[in-house]
Amino acid sequence: MSKDVFAAMRMKGPLRLLQEKREEELLAPQACQSVQSRGRLRPEPPCPLRTAFQRDRDRIVHCKAFRRLKHKTQVFISPNGDHYRTRLTHTLEVAQIARTIGRSLFLNEDLVEAIALAHDLGHTAFGHGGERVLNEIIPGGFSHNEQSLRVIDHLEKGGRGLNLTAEVRDGVVKHSKGRTNPVLAEKDQRPITLEGEIVRVADIVAYLNHDMDDALRAGILKFEEIPEEVRKTIGSSHGQRIHTLVEDIIFTSLETNLSEVRLSPLMLDQVERLRDFLFERVYDAREVRAEFERVRKIIEDLVDVLLKDDALFRREIGGEDSTDSRERRVYDYIAGMTDRYTLDLYKRVFLPRPWMKL
Repeated sequence: MSKDVFAAMRMKGPLRLLQEKREEELLAPQACQSVQSRGRLRPEPPCPLRTAFQRDRDRIVHCKAFRRLKHKTQVFISPNGDHYRTRLTHTLEVAQIARTIGRSLFLNEDLVEAIALAHDLGHTAFGHGGERVLNEIIPGGFSHNEQSLRVIDHLEKGGRGLNLTAEVRDGVVKHSKGRTNPVLAEKDQRPITLEGEIVRVADIVAYLNHDMDDALRAGILKFEEIPEEVRKTIGSSHGQRIHTLVEDIIFTSLETNLSEVRLSPLMLDQVERLRDFLFERVYDAREVRAEFERVRKIIEDLVDVLLKDDALFRREIGGEDSTDSRERRVYDYIAGMTDRYTLDLYKRVFLPRPWMKL
């Protein structure tokens, strides 16, 4: 431990200042330092121990929406096996990949981690199937990245929100790729920090590889069906593929003098090939779509009954003392449910109960 740290501890001064000094000395000039943050929606005194981005990370990990991710589908709905990914394990894999890239590029690892941990807080139950249903139901549509920001700003802590920094909020809302042009984005659609760009590409690396791994485990794919060029170029195993892509992102980004975080043209082409392959064989597979159709009825029925049944609405969501409309509160409630809670509520509301002796 350095003499400066001992001196600060003896004086009981803010250790945060030492960490901010360390960022100034060690991080790349292109990094977003904590002291450079654009601030929070509501100003608040700084923490004496943690930097602004460390504080954000801790608030995310301790919030309810983060804990619910462990019971939300990644791709396969309510899988029987213990080793399939959930939305929480996906989030942790994104955070680990993103931290490796951020550390190698000497960018702000705390900011990277905070964005990664928060990027899917607004995801629905039943993965992208649930998101598609809500997108069709809600006027103006639904996207999980915008809902993640709503969770952060408004829904957590009884309506007060987490009050995170502008850089984390920006990275969360701009992490989503959509079906077209998934990796590259127009400049006005990119995060304002390189740390946010890291999470965007780390999310792609994570889900392409672990979704393929889960599809192989489920028997939807066979190893020999994976495009041969992808196997030769990126790798034939889960670990090889992640290493190849992470290494490529690091060195390609360094070649741009950290003007952006990106894949090389060769790897970008292979990633897009792999993504198209997974959409055809996994995400749009007959077995997966059949489950999504069942999900559609469950969510549509729950939205309908919560909008019409006053007693159920009060019991599940609360009174009408909110500034949000009833419709908005129902959509938020449905979006925040876990897979198992959605199924349990559906069972309680719509399925007959067994007769009981009185």
